[in-house]
Amino acid sequence: MHGADPNGDVSRLRSVAKPFASTADTAEQTSTLEELAPGVFAFTAEGDPNVGAVEGDDAVLAIDARSTPTAAREWLQALRKVTDKPVRTLALTHYHAVRTLGASAFEADWIVAHETTRKWILERGEQDFESEARRFPRLFRDIESVPGLTHPNVGFADTLTLVLGGREVQLRYLGGGHTSGDLVVWLPEERVLFAGDLVEARAAPYMGDASVEAWSTGTLDGLEALGAEALVPGRGPTLTGDEAGAAIAETRAYLGTLWDAVRGVHIRGGSLKEAFDAAREALEPRFGDWWIFEHCIPFNVARAYDEAGGSPAQIWTAEKDAAVWAELQR
Repeated sequence: MHGADPNGDVSRLRSVAKPFASTADTAEQTSTLEELAPGVFAFTAEGDPNVGAVEGDDAVLAIDARSTPTAAREWLQALRKVTDKPVRTLALTHYHAVRTLGASAFEADWIVAHETTRKWILERGEQDFESEARRFPRLFRDIESVPGLTHPNVGFADTLTLVLGGREVQLRYLGGGHTSGDLVVWLPEERVLFAGDLVEARAAPYMGDASVEAWSTGTLDGLEALGAEALVPGRGPTLTGDEAGAAIAETRAYLGTLWDAVRGVHIRGGSLKEAFDAAREALEPRFGDWWIFEHCIPFNVARAYDEAGGSPAQIWTAEKDAAVWAELQR
């Protein structure tokens, strides 16, 4: 999709009152580097995808890669202000393009992901790249710098424990969620958790690839049971103390509210548009001012409607994005 017009499908949607997804979001966001514990860093970005790093004795573990090498180098320049150690390992929380396609900037020896993330990159990575770039073109500035899909060279099924100097870092799979291959990065001694997009802070969770019911129940149960004292969400500010638990509860509430509304319509034989209207009515009073609320809601409802009918997560294409938006966001 290199060189494609990221707004190519928008012309089909001129009859739609709302701009397609996040195509109207053009304001650059300011990123902030925070040290959560000695040698443990978060780089948060006012509602854009967050990243992080853990410093060892002679190398660094980076957490997520951003969407392009150009965007990744911005993060690396900030990291170089606090450490000059090389990034030897890059952990990808899941397969989405905004998390993976900046990987070449790190020149890491090992790119680690859950085994399903490796599978989904092969199965649907190209379509996701095109879909995400068209939905949120600002995040894909200098798209030509992307050399191709990022393919992890280390995979695991349940838990992978790394030792960085004397520091233990656990990469853990907690169950179906935002995708079928989300990992979290857990530092048990420091009690710091990088949650990826399993938890958001005042940002709507994206559910297009989700296992909605599992995410809102068992997966968040397992994440909450870790007892994080500092939590880095997928989007939004770093959370400490009671804020961490509150963000988990709010993410669960968004997922559960949407799932109950959509499933209820599906059970009584209602249409996708009826499910969308019911979900908006249920969600908007509490969550309508969250980052990317309007961007996510049509895709979230479409996925929940499919899951309520027993369908696995489908591959999202740019064409499917445009069709769902045109049907629901009017």
